[in-house]
Amino acid sequence: MRSHPLDRPVWSAFTGRQAEHAIVDGPALRVDPDYGLFAATADNRPGSLAALQRLVRAHGEVGLFERFDPPPVPGTAVIKRALCWQMTADSLAAPKPVTFAIEPLTEADGPEMLALATLTKPGPFFRRTHQLGDFVGVKIDGRLAAMAGERMRPDGFTEVSGVCTHPDFRGRGYAARLMLQVAGAIQARGETPFLHSYADNAGAIALYQALGFRFRCEQILTVLGPV
Repeated sequence: MRSHPLDRPVWSAFTGRQAEHAIVDGPALRVDPDYGLFAATADNRPGSLAALQRLVRAHGEVGLFERFDPPPVPGTAVIKRALCWQMTADSLAAPKPVTFAIEPLTEADGPEMLALATLTKPGPFFRRTHQLGDFVGVKIDGRLAAMAGERMRPDGFTEVSGVCTHPDFRGRGYAARLMLQVAGAIQARGETPFLHSYADNAGAIALYQALGFRFRCEQILTVLGPV
C-alpha cells in the first residue's frame, strides 16, 4: 500500500514539487543548506544510510522528520530528538476583522525575515528559507512585526511555517491572523494546509486547534551531526 504523502513529508516534498532545492546522493537527499536542514532517505538499507552519512559529512547537520526513530547512521551522532505533532486543516475558523494591514513579503524583505526568525526561533530558518513558498507579514512603522509563510509542499499539501512575532508586538493577534491568511491561500489553490508543532508546546497547539487544525499523527524530529 502506498504511504500517505505526509507520513514522510521531507521525502515527498523534495523528490516532488521542490526537488530543485535538494542535494541528492543516490537514495538520500538533503535540502540545500541555504534553504533548510531537512533530509530523508529512500529506505533504511545500508546504502541509503551511507549516502546520508556522505551528505552530513559534506554539508553539515541534517534534520529527519519521520513517523519512527531512524536507525543509527554510521559516522553521525544524534544532536537532538523531539516528538512533534503533525496537524492538518480541512476547514478553517472564520477570520475576524483586522485593524492592521497584511502584506506580501518579497525578496527585499529577506534579511529582515531572517533576523526576525533568528530572534524568535520559530523553527529552522536559513538565508533562503523564505524562497520555499509565499510569505505574508505585518509591518509597524516600517518594521517587520510578524510573519508567516510556506515551507514543505508535498503533492496536494502545503506546510504553514515560519510563524513568528517580534517580542515588541506580541499579544495583538498577528500570528493567528497571518496563519489564517496563509492557510486560506493554500486551500484556495485546492490543497490542504498542514503544520508541525513540538508535542509539548500546549499553547501553540491550542492556538492551531482554534484556527481549525487537527492532529494527524506524531512525527519525530531527529537532528544528526557528523562525528
